[in-house]
Amino acid sequence: MTKNFSEYLKEFEQTLKSVFYERDDINKFSLNRGFPPLVMREIMSGSPLSVAIPENYGGRGAKVKECLGILSSAAYESLPLALTLGINIALFLEPVAKYANDTVKNGIFKRFLEKQQMGGLMITEPDFGSDALNMQTHYTKTDDRYHIKGTKHWQGLTGLADFWLITSRQKNEKGDLGRDIDFFICDVTQKNQQVVVEEYFDNLGLYMIPYGTNKLDVQIPQEYKLEPESSGVKMMLDILHRSRMQFPGMGLGFIKRLMDEAIDQCKTRIVGGKSLLSFDQVQHQISKMQSAYTICSALCVRSSNKSGLENNLATDGIEANSIKTVVTDLMQEAAQTLVQLSGAKGYRLSHIGGRGIVDSRPFQIFEGANEMLYTQISDMILKLMKKKKETNLFQFLKEFNLTDKASEYFKKEINFSIDFDLPQRKLVDLGKALGRIVSAGFVLDLEDKGFRKDLITNCIDSLQQDISNLINSYHINKGVSSIENYNEGSSWIEMA
Repeated sequence: MTKNFSEYLKEFEQTLKSVFYERDDINKFSLNRGFPPLVMREIMSGSPLSVAIPENYGGRGAKVKECLGILSSAAYESLPLALTLGINIALFLEPVAKYANDTVKNGIFKRFLEKQQMGGLMITEPDFGSDALNMQTHYTKTDDRYHIKGTKHWQGLTGLADFWLITSRQKNEKGDLGRDIDFFICDVTQKNQQVVVEEYFDNLGLYMIPYGTNKLDVQIPQEYKLEPESSGVKMMLDILHRSRMQFPGMGLGFIKRLMDEAIDQCKTRIVGGKSLLSFDQVQHQISKMQSAYTICSALCVRSSNKSGLENNLATDGIEANSIKTVVTDLMQEAAQTLVQLSGAKGYRLSHIGGRGIVDSRPFQIFEGANEMLYTQISDMILKLMKKKKETNLFQFLKEFNLTDKASEYFKKEINFSIDFDLPQRKLVDLGKALGRIVSAGFVLDLEDKGFRKDLITNCIDSLQQDISNLINSYHINKGVSSIENYNEGSSWIEMA
């Protein structure tokens, strides 16, 4: 009989506390490369990845709520651990569950459940980061196999994963690459499927996750090719959007930990005979962290209800991009705040705040840099406005399904006509504001479900302030350009 999820989650959290604080010291080994094998073995012994495996294959059912719960509990203790589990869940197990041939699923899932194996995703290439559609990794079909050649880099779990989902374009007889993208399951334990690690990177943060450059020259049996519902590009969008909608799980646990640390620090730190918590500016900083916690809670509920495998998320770019960007910005802001409140001791890698700054920073870059995703949000909204022949932002947003509930709260800021010919810097500002308006709508939905009222009120107030600042930046941002030959006439010594 499958354990009740709350009981299952509690056991997982107890395991983390045991291995991170009783058997070992996370503040020490987090400074080393890779997880200690005994620590990882103990964590994986409870099969936390079973939450992403369908019930008919022995898992817990691939319920988004359970996946987010595991990611949140892991992130509370260790963001690298949460990302390790997140890579396995969103970028391997869920795509396999949805798109893999039924004949191969059982063997793969069995190895995850019984042998604690891991899987990752290879998209990014040295010359084609976010420009995935122009990737050069290619394949040719021979008899019952696909021969894949190319180079990938910055894959989390490099050299550690047992399975890889590899993206590739078909090469025709003329040597031209097809426009569509296909996904293949590579089992590195099999003959002719070994991935060669050419280099391990000295990543700035997330020490416990290996990254590097992977050389591919592998032959994949035909049944290990994923089967898209329509095109490979739409399958990739569905996979990436689903992954972006699971960021709130990691964000929630991480921000909750930083917030708990900040409150404890400010209660016990005495300055001038008063606790830090009694200072108005500190209260403001703590309230911003609580707003971030509330937003992530709302987005967890939304993702739980929206991003199940039964739904195709290929066309949900505005929502997925909003969720990923807002959550990751909030994670970085929370880490910066904790370090500021912790004083000198926060500026150490062995401190959860200092470590949190470098560990959360890449979240704003991978799976689409936030500036790019904010630009895409604006582009998609402007395209819809053009289609409706609507130039007033408020008038459009009050009728748009993702913003109709929240738009009234920001009417003063957004009641203006849009110029459809905007430079990218203004598209980024606008996208940031739009992402937060979308998030505000989900916060209001959370209020309807009975979430704590004072946290909701503070969160909406905080979002109003943020959106006001972003819209002001959008309006006053001038077309300043960089100056290439800046040295001439700019020496202060000659003018002193």
